[in-house]
Amino acid sequence: MNAKQHVFVAMSGGVDSAVAVAKLLEQGYAVTGIHMQTWKDPKWQAAIKDLPAPEKLAETSANALGIPFIMLDIREKFYKSVVKRFLHQYLSGLTPNPCLFCNPQVKWGILQSYALEQGADFFATGHYARLEQLASGKVRLLRGVDHMKDQSYVLSMLSQFQLSQSLLPLGYMTKETVRAQAQALSLPVADLQDSQDLCFLGNVDYRDFLHRFAPESFEEGEIIDIHGHVLGEHEGLALYTIGQRKGIRIAAAEPYFVIDKDVENNRLVVGFAEQTGKKILLAAQPSWISGAAPEVGRVYDVMIRYRTKPEPAVLVMVTKTQFRLEFKKPLRGITPGQVAVLYQEEECLGGGIIQSFA
Repeated sequence: MNAKQHVFVAMSGGVDSAVAVAKLLEQGYAVTGIHMQTWKDPKWQAAIKDLPAPEKLAETSANALGIPFIMLDIREKFYKSVVKRFLHQYLSGLTPNPCLFCNPQVKWGILQSYALEQGADFFATGHYARLEQLASGKVRLLRGVDHMKDQSYVLSMLSQFQLSQSLLPLGYMTKETVRAQAQALSLPVADLQDSQDLCFLGNVDYRDFLHRFAPESFEEGEIIDIHGHVLGEHEGLALYTIGQRKGIRIAAAEPYFVIDKDVENNRLVVGFAEQTGKKILLAAQPSWISGAAPEVGRVYDVMIRYRTKPEPAVLVMVTKTQFRLEFKKPLRGITPGQVAVLYQEEECLGGGIIQSFA
C-alpha cells in the first residue's frame, strides 16, 4: 500500500466508523472523514433535540483521531431517493428495506462519488463484511468473520465498480474487538449503543410515520381467507407484513397469519400456519456483484430478509430482468419488496427485489 493513498471514510457518528478510521490510519492511509446529513422525521428530530447530533459525534471522533472532516447536507436528495421510495413502496403493498437501496444510490452513489471526485483512492465504511481482490482485478464480497454482525446482505446491491473502489476495514473484526479498540483509543463514542432503527425514523413507529406522511395507506378493507371468504376488516394494507401473526384480531381455533396482499382490491389474505409456507419466489431488478449471473441449476444459500437464517434454494431461471428460486422446503415470510440475496459459501453473489411467490 502506497502511504499516499487517500481514503474517505463515511462517519455516521457511531463506534464502527470511528474504529474504521483508526484501522486505516494504522495501515498508513491518509484519511478524511465524511458525514452525510440526512432527512429525519421531524417528530423524531424533536424527541432527540437534547441529545448529541450524529454529525457532532462524527466530527468529535474525527477531531480525536486527528483527521480532516467534511459534512455534506444531502437532506433533500435523501428524502427524494430514500424516504419517498419508502412511502411509495408501502402504498404499493410492498414491505421495503430502505438500506438496500440507500447504500448503492446514496452512501456510495453520493458519498463515494464525491470522494473520488475529490481525488480519493478509496471510499470506506464501518460495515462488517470483507472484500477480496482477485488476480483479475475484480472483487468478491464476503461475509464478515463476525457472523452475528455480518452486513454483507445490506451491501448486496452494490456494483462491482463501487466495491472495487471501497475498503471495509472491520470485516475481520468482531464487535467486541471494535469496542475494545475504541476504548483503548479513548474515542468519545466507544460506549455509544448501536442504532437498531431506520436512520430517518429512529424510535418512531413506522405506522405513526405512515399516518402522518401517507394517510391514504390506512384505507380499510376486507380480510379474506384463501378461498375468498370474508372474515373481517383490516385497517390498511400498509400495516401488515407477509407472515405476520399479530394484529389480525379474528377469532379462530388457531392463529391466522398474513399470507398475501391483494392491493388491487384492497384485501388482506390470511390463513393458518400450514398455509403460509411458499417454495418459489420471483425476483426482479437483479444485481450481480461479479457482473455475471450465477449458474442456473445450482443450489445457493438464500437470505430473504436481513438477519434471517440462509435457506438452500435452486436457481431455476435467470434473465437480465428477473430470476426464480425454488427452496428445498416451504418458507414463511417471503415478502414482496424485500431483497433475496444469494450466497455461495462465504461469498455474497448479489440479489434482487422479491416480486411474487408461490
